Amino acid sequence: MNMIRRMLPQPGLRVLVTAGASGIGAAIARGFIEAGAKVMVCDIDEAALVRFAAEQPGVLAQRADVSDAAQVEALMEAAAKELGGLDVLVNNAGIAGPTGKIDEISLDDIRRTLDVDLMGQFLVLHHAVRLLRDSEAGAIINIASVAGRLGYALRTPYAAAKWGIVGLTQSLAKEMGPEGIRVNAILPGVVRGARIERVIGDRATAAGVSYAEMEEQYLSNISLRRMVEPEDVAGMALFLCSPAGANVSGQAISVCGNVETI
Repeated sequence: MNMIRRMLPQPGLRVLVTAGASGIGAAIARGFIEAGAKVMVCDIDEAALVRFAAEQPGVLAQRADVSDAAQVEALMEAAAKELGGLDVLVNNAGIAGPTGKIDEISLDDIRRTLDVDLMGQFLVLHHAVRLLRDSEAGAIINIASVAGRLGYALRTPYAAAKWGIVGLTQSLAKEMGPEGIRVNAILPGVVRGARIERVIGDRATAAGVSYAEMEEQYLSNISLRRMVEPEDVAGMALFLCSPAGANVSGQAISVCGNVETI
């Protein structure tokens, strides 16, 4: 029983999850809530925030676009006030970005993807580390993707941002380690949900094949031949913030069923 307890976060942790009202973010937020944490989520989707707050009455919720510096600063001020500090940051916000050849996708779409997926993580971290320094259990989890370790044709802005997150994670782990703050990245694979359905649909259109054919192609590149559930990613996040994960830092950990190629 002692070992089992060590694999769960300690109750009372103050946790912020960006893009936490749906998908992977919501699964992670629910996991921390069930473990007894005090959780705040932000999201750009106001309707999703309302639904999640109704589902989880104790959660704190605020609308924020992580690519907007002023909104991120306001979010962090709210987290400091409402949570009374911060122990765990889950840097989850991101968008899929465009699908297409690099000379065919628009520069605006490229910039938007990098602004949200990579610059957004920098903006959140810029403010969050000031709060995490006052914690005795400081932990940062940056959500990347298996696209952060594999080349991803037709999805170059997304892949470039996710590779950047892995580099950011490993560099920040060295920077924050002497202050007792652990920094890790989780690299989800093909996670079941509306987002991957859109990605597969766009990729199928770009390749001129059916949705079913493209889905089969995605699954054939996974050793376990199945999609990841959002709760699988949440489980890894909880472990990394538990006493059992106390000496795990600077790692990019895939939760993907062993994606071989994308």
